[in-house]
Amino acid sequence: MGFGNIKNSKAVIYSFSALAIFLWGFSYIWSNQLIEYDIPIYYFVTIRIAIAGVILLLFNLVTRQFQKIRSTKDLLLMLLISVCEPFIYFIAETYGIKETASPTISSMVIATVPIFSLAVGYFAFKEKVTLVNVLGVLVTLGGLFLVLSAQIDTGIGPHFVLGMVLLFVAVIVEVCHASLVKHLAQTYRPHVIVMYQFLIGSVYFIPLFLTEGIRNFTPFYLSWEVLRPILYLAVLCSALAFGLWAATIKYLGVAKSSVFLALISIVTALVAHIMGQETLGLVQWVGVAISALGIIFSQYQGRHKVEPMVIRESEKFDSMYE
Repeated sequence: MGFGNIKNSKAVIYSFSALAIFLWGFSYIWSNQLIEYDIPIYYFVTIRIAIAGVILLLFNLVTRQFQKIRSTKDLLLMLLISVCEPFIYFIAETYGIKETASPTISSMVIATVPIFSLAVGYFAFKEKVTLVNVLGVLVTLGGLFLVLSAQIDTGIGPHFVLGMVLLFVAVIVEVCHASLVKHLAQTYRPHVIVMYQFLIGSVYFIPLFLTEGIRNFTPFYLSWEVLRPILYLAVLCSALAFGLWAATIKYLGVAKSSVFLALISIVTALVAHIMGQETLGLVQWVGVAISALGIIFSQYQGRHKVEPMVIRESEKFDSMYE
């Protein structure tokens, strides 16, 4: 990749992580923007993941890191992984954003993925969890409760609860996805796995794209006003951000990198406020900050190494830059 000795420059490394978080924070804004344009979810999600898959395919070919699927067992597992993400995950997440009508709340719920992974790691893999981790989970839930209670007081849409359920479905699916990826990460590079996920996932979406996605197709769907946020999501959030985060994991390590994930909801809240998509009250801002702080503490390792399953698998990104 030609990153050379970037590990000698902390400024560059932190810039990578900050940009990745910034882009992921923006992803909720761009998705919400397309929803407000009344663009069918199956239209822009299909295009997004297809473009991202092609970009990663070209990247793997150019860098000579492309890997063929080696066995029927691996193929079946890859097909199953792609059902979890991007297929179910993006449907649940995007419809969750739509029904809650809140990019900030949506990003906060998705940000709880490491917490759910922590629980799975504890109960399924007997990973050690400290009191600080438990307190972090409680603080996170308290912050989320503050934001939700303030949102209810100011008024919610008729399908808000459905949106919340869908967002938590996305969280659970993401944890399941990470569990499955664990079996392939020993054999395939992470960016190769993601490439196959996006390419296979785009095939899964084709029937929905051809029916629901373009049912009421108009020339507006091909306008730059619509294509621009789709390209932002595909190129910046699904392809570039992944590469930047891989570099972050490699040079900062798992523990330090996971802390940055808590900042996604803050970025989303700030951007949504600046762009006028969402106005938060003081209580909601406090809730967002508390929730982010809770996620940081939930990942605190202290003397015991606590590595949530989703984040731990990201260590496999190292081979991408060797």
